[in-house]
Amino acid sequence: MFFEDVHEGYSFETINKSPITRVQLVKFSGASGDFNPLHTVEAAAEQAGTGIIAHGMLIMGMASQGITTWIPRKYVNKVSVRFRKMTLPGEEVQITGKIIEKKEGNKVVGEVLAMNNTGEVKVAGSFEATLPSRHKK
Repeated sequence: MFFEDVHEGYSFETINKSPITRVQLVKFSGASGDFNPLHTVEAAAEQAGTGIIAHGMLIMGMASQGITTWIPRKYVNKVSVRFRKMTLPGEEVQITGKIIEKKEGNKVVGEVLAMNNTGEVKVAGSFEATLPSRHKK
């Protein structure tokens, strides 16, 4: 991808993630060291009033994976996210993104969203990248 290939409003291909599973949450707990029972223990999650919920960092990781699928990691300078809604087991997550601004120096600013099938945004974020030019200087 080159700076000249994108424009403000350019949309990236949507990335569809498999439904969130309880096994995935157990594996992510082990990988991340986040053993909060809200993510894996039904009784604790029910007592908290939420039921089992996915780790916010898991969904953020999916959003970040989207960014680095669209733009090679070596060009990404910054990623910022806000957590909007809890993600539940069984929900499918779609990652969408678009360019919202082009700047001097081959810099682009984009937005990334992780949402479920109904369009409920789980994680919203932005990223900045410096893309190569087709016209080498």
